[in-house]
Amino acid sequence: MTTSRRSPIEIPGLHHGSAPFPLAVGIGGLLVSSAVHGMDPDTGKVPDSLEAQTAGVFANIRRILDAAGADTGDIAKVTVFLGQGQSREPLNAEWVAMFPDKRDRPVRHTVPSALQPPLLIQCEFTAVLPTRSPQEQP
Repeated sequence: MTTSRRSPIEIPGLHHGSAPFPLAVGIGGLLVSSAVHGMDPDTGKVPDSLEAQTAGVFANIRRILDAAGADTGDIAKVTVFLGQGQSREPLNAEWVAMFPDKRDRPVRHTVPSALQPPLLIQCEFTAVLPTRSPQEQP
């Protein structure tokens, strides 16, 4: 019998439809996400506008980090998939709001992508999980 070293992260109301994988996993001191989109977990809907979807993506990043016991300061890299022809302005505005100190930002790679409607933007990220003392271990 194999014991998994992965700790799946799930957020109620946030999902990938019937796809058979979690939102993120913690493994070996890392938190690695799958695609993070702008779905509102309260309604299950993806907003129509790029601005609203981008705000939702960043809110969902925070939700995933919080569920894993991490925060935005733990993010090392974000890869953003931006729909063909979409402006980077909403992305850059949310980026600077989440990471205001230009000397303390993760790296980012933005890839023009053919996303499935209604998605206009999605991302994936890697973060370093905070080290816990033995008393804090589950």
